[in-house]
Amino acid sequence: LGCVGFPLAPPRSPDAQAPRRRSAATPPAAATMAVGKNKRISKGRKGSKKKAVDPFTKKQWYDIKAPLLFTSRNVGKTLVSRTQGTKIASEGLKHRVFEVSLADLQNDEDQAYRKIRLRAEDVQGMNVLTNFWGMDFTTDKLRSLVRKWQTLIEAHVDVKTTDNYMLRMFTIGFTKRRPNQVKRTCYAQASQIRQVN
Repeated sequence: LGCVGFPLAPPRSPDAQAPRRRSAATPPAAATMAVGKNKRISKGRKGSKKKAVDPFTKKQWYDIKAPLLFTSRNVGKTLVSRTQGTKIASEGLKHRVFEVSLADLQNDEDQAYRKIRLRAEDVQGMNVLTNFWGMDFTTDKLRSLVRKWQTLIEAHVDVKTTDNYMLRMFTIGFTKRRPNQVKRTCYAQASQIRQVN
């Protein structure tokens, strides 16, 4: 007997083996082999190892000279890549800013907390001529000035010097207790701070 639409298969003998069906998930044995080169097995690299080149062989040392107003003219040395093709070494030095301690420039250790910025303006031979570019305090000096129980007042003003230089000066001030004051604090009022600014 059979179902409608499905023919009945002929009866099999128990000795006959059914052909093994291959599932769709397992590919044939030939397909498992990858076609191409095995990248892990390299016979030899095309080029030999590059020699490590010291980057300082392509550099040149220049002496930094401070302006005439400072006691010590020799600030230090700076590196720049050598002239190569259209790249000129002196052009790479111009407008470079150097930060130096005033203690080194004036031979005075009491001025160590002041940082002077010098900007490279011109190159003469192996000397870099600089100009004053700014002054700042070291972080530890600024932190030591700020205290509790007093008011900190900050202001800035633009000043024109006699030789036509424009300077922006930032000032910092603190309120101070009177000699015979009993009160621990000495705060300034907002109106007083506005007068200072």
